[in-house]
Amino acid sequence: MSATCYKFTVNNAHEAAEVIRERLGENARVLSVRTVEPTGLRGLFGAPKIEVIAAVEDGSSVGAELAPPSADADQGRSKLRPYSATSDDVASPLAANASTRVDARISRRAAPSMDLPTLLRRSGFSEAIMARLRQSGDWAKLEALPLHRALVETSRTLQRLAEARPAPAPLTRAAFIGQAGTGRTTALCKWLGTEVARRARVGHVVVAEFDQPVSRGSLPVLCEALGVPFAHFPASTQPAAPGAFVYFDLPPLSLRDPAANASLVEFLEREKIEQRVLVLNAAYGSAALRAGYARGREIGATHVVFTHLDEVAQWGVLWDYLLDGGLEPLFLATGPSLTGACEEEVFAALARRTLPLGLDDADAPASADANNAEDAA
Repeated sequence: MSATCYKFTVNNAHEAAEVIRERLGENARVLSVRTVEPTGLRGLFGAPKIEVIAAVEDGSSVGAELAPPSADADQGRSKLRPYSATSDDVASPLAANASTRVDARISRRAAPSMDLPTLLRRSGFSEAIMARLRQSGDWAKLEALPLHRALVETSRTLQRLAEARPAPAPLTRAAFIGQAGTGRTTALCKWLGTEVARRARVGHVVVAEFDQPVSRGSLPVLCEALGVPFAHFPASTQPAAPGAFVYFDLPPLSLRDPAANASLVEFLEREKIEQRVLVLNAAYGSAALRAGYARGREIGATHVVFTHLDEVAQWGVLWDYLLDGGLEPLFLATGPSLTGACEEEVFAALARRTLPLGLDDADAPASADANNAEDAA
């Protein structure tokens, strides 16, 4: 049987699943998924998008009713365009994987029943976080609610647990530290862009290389564009004015040889830099994440940034680090651009990405239970 193909561009995989489910129906099949990088000036500030090609079999109960949407119907939404798929589209390994994942989300007719603990575990929640939820006093109520309501209330419970943490002091003199490959300098660039462009703060950046000279990439260029003084140590490590900041870009941490970090630790202690931002690559395996987190704690890290979250399918593993880890979350980096593409409302973003319903969906009908359970899985 022949099929009609449609191509559309969206911001993320969750939006793609919604478009397919709502506009193409449960019989739709994903043929191709690829990342589309922004061009020109948008390449510096914009986040990548996802281009999806999906097919609907002609003559199916959904496909027979489906007509190419008009411009009015598409206004403000992702546009579906008829497309002639090639063999390359179908042969893509990424397409095959995406097809499996999205088909699992939109095939509802045989969706198995699922309870709240199972759904949370499949979303990446650890047993430690499950224990925190059980001890919160809300657990009996959560389990008794319909699933779609339980997910909303679980989000609220997690938000309350996060809000119970003491309010952090703003960064003033902070060093960004982390292993090679974590995106340490890019994280500093993102934070600089937020501080200067959004909060109108002023300050300067100091680079200390010790015996490990490394390339600073686009950091000097960004500092020049933002009007932020950029200096190599030895340079002033104190704020130039009341309320100004000083941020430090340091050589990478070593996990294998703690002695290799001696110069870095000595610098932090000598200059009395108490705020230390640990940058971790969230796409690393759990063992590497734990090792990097532990080494950061050993050298006195006070804050944490997780990067490369655009490459991570399940964010639920971060709850352990952000809720119970002891370090103050600064932001989550959700893209490779030097500015933007980050989430400062860390716990709200984590709840939104690990629970299929947000707080605005509290009145969703009970019939959505099975659908939302599959989306979370």
